[in-house]
Amino acid sequence: MKNPLHYIHKYPDRTRKILGISAEQFEALLRQAKSEADKLEWEQEQKKNRINKKGGGRPKILTRSEEVCLCIFYLRNLPTFEVLGMQFNVSKTEANDTFNYWLKIIRKILPSSLIEQFKKDEKELEIIKQMLTEQELIVDSWEQARERPEDNQEQKKYYSGKKKQHTFKGQVITLPLGKDVIDLEVGKQGKASDINLFREQQQKFESNQKFTGDKGYQGGTNIKTPQKKPKGKELTESQKSENKVVSSERIYVEHMIRLFKIFRIAKERFRMNSDKYEQIILTVCGLVRLRIGALILPTS
Repeated sequence: MKNPLHYIHKYPDRTRKILGISAEQFEALLRQAKSEADKLEWEQEQKKNRINKKGGGRPKILTRSEEVCLCIFYLRNLPTFEVLGMQFNVSKTEANDTFNYWLKIIRKILPSSLIEQFKKDEKELEIIKQMLTEQELIVDSWEQARERPEDNQEQKKYYSGKKKQHTFKGQVITLPLGKDVIDLEVGKQGKASDINLFREQQQKFESNQKFTGDKGYQGGTNIKTPQKKPKGKELTESQKSENKVVSSERIYVEHMIRLFKIFRIAKERFRMNSDKYEQIILTVCGLVRLRIGALILPTS
């Protein structure tokens, strides 16, 4: 079975199909990940009280490049860890450990949204929020099936009447034309309504920030939504035209959610520990921002 990293080195133009990002973006991410891993290992080394000489123990089977590739390959294709290990010629346990190690590093490198990217710099964040008020942001939600919780109360919280199954709910706010992810809420209870999620998320923005959403957001403040058909009546031609305009503006946030779902771990039933859901989906969102060019990593 061909190692995926060897394959994309041979056919770099196919990297985007295999990993979800281009060969150039993968190489840039790889350099950043290796640098971050060096820092982490150095910090851990300072805390150790060594008895054995450094460098002892069983040598690693995979190179760092292969390990990072393994992590992204899993997010993109969602094989079992047994199959993932076969792909990279390691045991399923080592494949699992490798994935979890590099997931934390990639999550740190790739902020999932513009607000997260600048949240440590309050002045810069306030400037960005003011600039955003000049545009009408787009909001939409999605649901992803999850394993049924064992606890009865948890089952009720995560049961979605819309999907007729237990789900995690997420909500994304994007720039017009879907040029970047502005903010995200993920891992919410399946029964949560769109409008309540929006009201909670809206507090992160300026009070005069304008939004566009679908019919699920009707009743919200500062948000433009399509008009519902009156009971027993029809919409006028003017109202239908207005709805088409709103739909044409909203389509870009739906495209963004579709991009999240090209990483199969964000599309299929989530079968990992539910505590990892937020970390994994936010990592996927960071990879999507890298994919669309909203995030540019240093090339050297």
